[in-house]
Amino acid sequence: MRMIYTCTMNPAIDLFSEFTSFDPFVVNRSIFEEYQPNGKAINISFMLKKLGIPNMATGFLGGFTGDFIEKELEAAGIETAFINVDGITRINTFVRADSMEYKAVNRGPVISKQAQEQLLDKLRKLKNGDWLFVSGSLPRGIDDHIHVDIARIAQQQGVKLVLDISSPVLLDCLAYEPYLVKPNDEEIANWFNLSDHTNRTELQKAAEQLLERGAQRVLLSCGAQGALYCDSTQELAVNAPSGKIVNTACAGDTMLAAFAGRLMLGDSEEDALVYAAAAGSSTAFTSGLSDLSDIPYLAGQIQLKRKWGVKHDV
Repeated sequence: MRMIYTCTMNPAIDLFSEFTSFDPFVVNRSIFEEYQPNGKAINISFMLKKLGIPNMATGFLGGFTGDFIEKELEAAGIETAFINVDGITRINTFVRADSMEYKAVNRGPVISKQAQEQLLDKLRKLKNGDWLFVSGSLPRGIDDHIHVDIARIAQQQGVKLVLDISSPVLLDCLAYEPYLVKPNDEEIANWFNLSDHTNRTELQKAAEQLLERGAQRVLLSCGAQGALYCDSTQELAVNAPSGKIVNTACAGDTMLAAFAGRLMLGDSEEDALVYAAAAGSSTAFTSGLSDLSDIPYLAGQIQLKRKWGVKHDV
């Protein structure tokens, strides 16, 4: 039986607080606070579950904050298999006051070599046909090269690896033919030294280079410009639906989970891309992850094209 795994190596609790004003050297009392388990692959776990797709979350957790994240996942019906580490999983703080927002992102615990090897051993037990999502930043103590190790293991085990990492080490992972990679426009521009991350022609060429280097599929998110999907046989593009942007932090995670999830459920790449673009925008238009209730409305605003600029009726 196929299993779906997500791997978050640097998870966090995100603390959102609102204040009428925020002044130095005095006690500021909040008028609103919310605690959310966070981490790019953790967001993917939540979204896959919303799509009705069972999955298991793994990675590193430590301390009382790690306990909170694990309990929240389990409360949502998501299985967990985290490596327990010394230290405390980080808390990131987002403060809103006087139409301003302040963001404090912490480093998190140092991950030992022993804990890293435990995670790799866990991944070596995955089976042919399983899916593995690896997404997000790395904590202290872990070198970027761990992504190459994971890509090698996935290829050896016949695992469908989905990578969403900002590091240029992703290019080294392509030799192991990951099933799907999902950069955004700024990341891919950085990897290929593009002068303008909004130039559609250059972005398309860069996505094609990822395929040439070994990626089986590329999903490129481009914010307000929409998204591009390409594989060895086709290139598809969609626009982004209109709406008021509230939260862009989790939109890419939602898009990736929705795209891969709809493929798992049997959708064509065309239908999955339209659904994913709608889902990503839905999250961008809300304060948390989308509940998917507005997907039909948003999908109605989306046009699918073969390459950018050439409309394709489906």
